[in-house]
Amino acid sequence: MSLLLRQKLPDFPWDALAPYGEIARKHPQGAIDLSVGTPVDPTPEFIQQALRESSDSPSYPVTMGTQELRTAIHQWATTTLGASGDFAVLPLIGSKEFVAWLPTFLESATVLYPRIAYPTYLVGALLAQATPTAVDLAATAWPKADLAWVNSPSNPTGRVHSESELRAAIEWSRKNKSVVVSDECYLEFGDTKTPTSILRYTDGDNTNVLGVYSLSKRSSMAGYRAAFVVGDPQLIARILEVRKHAGMMVSLPVQHAMVAALSDSKHVAEQRGRYNARRTRLAPALIAAGFSIDHSEAGLYIWATRNESSWDSVAWLAALGILATPGVFYGQAGENHIRIALTATDQQIATAAERILAKVSAP
Repeated sequence: MSLLLRQKLPDFPWDALAPYGEIARKHPQGAIDLSVGTPVDPTPEFIQQALRESSDSPSYPVTMGTQELRTAIHQWATTTLGASGDFAVLPLIGSKEFVAWLPTFLESATVLYPRIAYPTYLVGALLAQATPTAVDLAATAWPKADLAWVNSPSNPTGRVHSESELRAAIEWSRKNKSVVVSDECYLEFGDTKTPTSILRYTDGDNTNVLGVYSLSKRSSMAGYRAAFVVGDPQLIARILEVRKHAGMMVSLPVQHAMVAALSDSKHVAEQRGRYNARRTRLAPALIAAGFSIDHSEAGLYIWATRNESSWDSVAWLAALGILATPGVFYGQAGENHIRIALTATDQQIATAAERILAKVSAP
């Protein structure tokens, strides 16, 4: 890595949160970590079984994925996303590596990303030594660029894009002959709103449009590193060629587990219910403590504010043994918010709510 690139990359944000973790761990009843959104609910047994049954895997997997997996993704995209027309699919080693390397794969010189956003959109632009620009959500106001990221439901805000907003992003792409990529990793986790895919609105013309999906939260498979991209066949062919040279292959046992996961929607509905119930349990306690909740209509986070520095809110919760993420990690526009992950057990979420309410009611 060049010295210039090292200087441009931001500090890893989670390091700055470490002192607050130490404070939270000093709580007499222990810490409840609601910062990093890592799943805690078990991977469904039938998915584990598929992995075990394919563990004898002496040969290299193919980068494009097995025919069985490609068929499973294609069927899922048609049924769940409403994708139509000509589109290709490609398995990924988790979605984060794809987000980080896509601008490099496509030789993008300019990259747009939301003002409040998953930090890896910016990191990906910097790795490609592209010019990054944070933009508002309305694509009608976007400048011309090589690539633009959309994220619905949003990490961290839980905001869901409307049909008109997604169509505006497609129109921007067609007008500028630019790539638009919709990160839809939380698509199946709607709560008060039901998210829809950008691929539903291309009217069968998927040119320069990609959607990115992950099984990490959908199927509690974060440790498997299992994701995929769907969309423009020509773009995916370009991406595949680079990945073949770089040896970016999803392991064959994981591919078999992905097929199993995509064949079932019951476990997804159950997991969605868990996250939504946790939001329902925790949100009233936060409101009682003076927080207002913005968006948070889908996904697995609560986006909250007391109109104070996000670090002050983090410190207040840390004193209760609860660790949250400062919104400033997701851009300066989030400096007065915190992100609270619902990736904790039901008991931990209940305990967090009890601690907050006890603090509010204390004399």
